[in-house]
Amino acid sequence: MSVQVRLYEADEALRRVSWPDSAYGRYARAYLTPLLAHGSAHYVRNVRTRLLVAEVDGIPLPLTVNEAEYDNAYVCSPYTHYIRYARQELHAYVNRPLAAVLSPVLGGVGALLRLSGFDRVVQVNNWLLSTNLYPRLSLRQHAALLDVLRQTMPKHAIVCRSLTAALNPDAIRAVRDSGGLLVPSRQVYLLRTDREPLADAKARWLLKRDGALAAAHGYEPAGPGELTAADIPRIVELYELLYLDKYSHCNPAFTPAMIAAALQDGILELHGYRREGRLDAVLGFYERNSVMTTPLFGYDTQLPRELGLYRMLSERLIRLAQARGCLLHESSGAAQFKRNRGAVAELEYTGLCAAHLPLGRRLGWRALERLLGGIGVPLLRKYKL
Repeated sequence: MSVQVRLYEADEALRRVSWPDSAYGRYARAYLTPLLAHGSAHYVRNVRTRLLVAEVDGIPLPLTVNEAEYDNAYVCSPYTHYIRYARQELHAYVNRPLAAVLSPVLGGVGALLRLSGFDRVVQVNNWLLSTNLYPRLSLRQHAALLDVLRQTMPKHAIVCRSLTAALNPDAIRAVRDSGGLLVPSRQVYLLRTDREPLADAKARWLLKRDGALAAAHGYEPAGPGELTAADIPRIVELYELLYLDKYSHCNPAFTPAMIAAALQDGILELHGYRREGRLDAVLGFYERNSVMTTPLFGYDTQLPRELGLYRMLSERLIRLAQARGCLLHESSGAAQFKRNRGAVAELEYTGLCAAHLPLGRRLGWRALERLLGGIGVPLLRKYKL
């Protein structure tokens, strides 16, 4: 029996998509309906994109289509991810002499990539989040979707973010079978909280120590029922203090509307810590197929580091994942901290299908793949990023 694939533009998707009566179907409907109605900036103010929905045997997946929006957040711009953000991280994490050498190289590569139409892409299963967890699709279903996209969008590269060998073997094989590339993206950390005992003795001791911080500093946990609409501006502020102001404005800038949807519709499950009524730390996660990840994470970076707000949130997240029997996808960053608590590094890839494009369009991606394989991945491993 052949795989049935249908593509819907945003306005048509609102009328015609048959949202499955399942946990995933209900989540997809709650998350995507506001985006389809109001556009990507409704949730992420620094993303401009055309939104579609693909139905693969009745399973809905969001697609984003772009042409040349090079100032988008990295979740919707390969150029921002591989050039703008990478240049910032070079100066933050790599020694100065090496950064001084590599930064112009990235700048030159970036100029060539823009000339090749690098951001003319359709991204599969793009939820505009740092980590896109995939619904269950078979190898045949992945392959059928890629084939339909090649036929209907012949001028666009087809991109699948957030692929790891541990979590996405069928999607990776479909990309390879199509003649595509696996372009290294970042090093992420996976923690098997679904196993007992949790990690080793050192990791358990660190978690116990982290878990004592809240009481020691007068913080009380606030779960989903204890966070309200009055907290929305503070939640946005805490996220921006960490992910935009401390790290990079290439990260997605979430809007109050997205936080409201998290509170009202559960598109993210929110938890935080209060002291004397003031919310000082917050996280938001979602779960798919017994995997959890946390696209929203923030705390008041102006408070003393000794309070350990990051450690409080991380311990809370691990305990939540452990209670649900989930594998915890901890994304990238804070590498040594995550390793010390039992997480294992895994290389993440961007799957690229571009064999249908002219040679000039393909060469940029091929050059990037070789540059990252030869220089980028060794740097990730050397500096344990």
